[in-house]
Amino acid sequence: MAAGTGTEASRPAAPVRAEFPPAHYWRRWCADAAAPEPVRVDDPPMEPAPPPVTPPVAADGTTDAPYRVLVVEDDLSQALFAESVLGGAGMQAAVVSVAAEVMAALETFGPDLVLMDLHMPGMDGVELTHLIRGHATHGHVPIVFLTGDPDPERQFEVLEVGADDFLTKPVRPRHLIAAVQSRVRRARLLRHERSGGTRHPATGLFTRSHMLQRLNSMIPGDPSGALYLVEIAGVGALRDRYGYAGLEQLLTDAATRVREAASGHAVSRLGDNIYLVHATGLGPDQLPDSARMLRDALGREGFSVNGEDVRLRAYVGYTALSHGYGDASSALGAAERALREARTQPIAVAGYQPPRQRDHDQAMAGSVRQALAEGRIELAFQPVVAVSGGDEAQFQTLLRMRDVDGSLQAAASFLPAAEAADLMHDIDERALELAVTVLHERAAAGQPVRLFVSQSARSLAREGHAEHVLGILAAYGIESGRIVIDVRQEEALIHTLALREFCDAMVPAGVQLCLGQYQSGQEADALLAQLPLAYVRLAPCYSQKLDNQAVRDGMRDAIERAHRLGLLVIGPQVEDPQAAATLWMSGVDFIQGNLVQQAAGGLDFDFHHSVL
Repeated sequence: MAAGTGTEASRPAAPVRAEFPPAHYWRRWCADAAAPEPVRVDDPPMEPAPPPVTPPVAADGTTDAPYRVLVVEDDLSQALFAESVLGGAGMQAAVVSVAAEVMAALETFGPDLVLMDLHMPGMDGVELTHLIRGHATHGHVPIVFLTGDPDPERQFEVLEVGADDFLTKPVRPRHLIAAVQSRVRRARLLRHERSGGTRHPATGLFTRSHMLQRLNSMIPGDPSGALYLVEIAGVGALRDRYGYAGLEQLLTDAATRVREAASGHAVSRLGDNIYLVHATGLGPDQLPDSARMLRDALGREGFSVNGEDVRLRAYVGYTALSHGYGDASSALGAAERALREARTQPIAVAGYQPPRQRDHDQAMAGSVRQALAEGRIELAFQPVVAVSGGDEAQFQTLLRMRDVDGSLQAAASFLPAAEAADLMHDIDERALELAVTVLHERAAAGQPVRLFVSQSARSLAREGHAEHVLGILAAYGIESGRIVIDVRQEEALIHTLALREFCDAMVPAGVQLCLGQYQSGQEADALLAQLPLAYVRLAPCYSQKLDNQAVRDGMRDAIERAHRLGLLVIGPQVEDPQAAATLWMSGVDFIQGNLVQQAAGGLDFDFHHSVL
């Protein structure tokens, strides 16, 4: 057993055991497994000993250290089984049998992966996952659950809370090793990228971080060429059929194929099954044919996996850089929009076309520029009130633009034109500065408040924006948790990849995040698990169409899903007592709207005596 977990003193003395478990020992992982047949001395073993894990060779030619796995299991026999199997495969395993000791073990052992039983006494695996994901240093360590629960809803819940995968008991040694090996390899490669590596050691592709740096340095300077996003479809089915090791090898081979098809253009892997190609020197008329070539590169010829020939299906979304993007995040957002459209097209290819600006929009954009220059962008505030009572003051900030004649315009009247004119980053910075100033003044007056501040996903994905947010909070001495960054679901779905990078910087600093206009759906529900959120604000349709039974049922499902992930739910745009009552009975935690108080320039709501 590896030292350093601090659990040896509390564990009963274990009998001397062999390096490998005896035949049929895996059956202890499942109490209702059929009894094993007698094994004669000359019988062959049930399963050959798993091969040792070969540590991958890094880009500089050195060999990585053995994989380190923290086994969290209160059943001693099952813990010893996992420790023996992993140790026999060349990995270092440490066992923790008490959930309360896991966080300390993360610090002392520094695992590459946590292998955890779902049902732990005192604190179950779901609660423990929340704690691990909130850890500043080890919050990104892969977590794989072991469960004998056959309920698919329970298994889906495991993934929703932030786990990377689950294995169903009884688990065979080879399957255990393959799952751990695949996850650890990817986690180490990600750390390699973050530490400054420029090339993937196995495929030769640019690392994700290096590619993003490259784009930030070249956009908007180079208006030629395009960005392509290539997505492999059906990854879940491929994993189920070929296992983790087979899938990882398939994705690695696919990366090589994409690189060859890109013909010298820069390529990187953005996610498990998405590749980014930055092509230069291409004219707009060449882009559709290039997109089809990338699609066909994965589908025309098969890949060999476990002795089978596999043909992949791919979607390709692209955007021409001649559209004049102001930064890399805007260009990536356009390519992601095109990729979402490609998933719905018979040819699986789509190009982004920017909307045309009307004369009215151009005039409005000019008014916004002038208002920014003259300091006429302001904030209004609307209270966010707990339905169960509470005296903590918190407000949603709402953008307003004051015209030269002194009248105020709501955000909906000028933000679309501002977004089309690439002014959202300036507006977001102004809104943040105003909010931080209010927080500082209220703290100095002994009246602390929490503010929900809307920011566009394009700004959050912009290079340097995370550092700007943290810098201004530190300069004004804003307490952790006093500001909640609010991003709309529609934008978050488009900028998911870049948004994760922003969250990685915010969460350790104590900045909370809220997903606004949340409406349950396959992509949106997956987003809840992918981002480290604290709040969700429901879509307005849930509070405006409550006379529709289907809408009410959908709202309850959305609230229950958010609560399973430990998120607090806000019901917005509440205009009448009936809507408030329906939201309250459906389980929301807070309500916001004109029923409570109309948006105003001050923060004078009495939270101490508010009654809903």
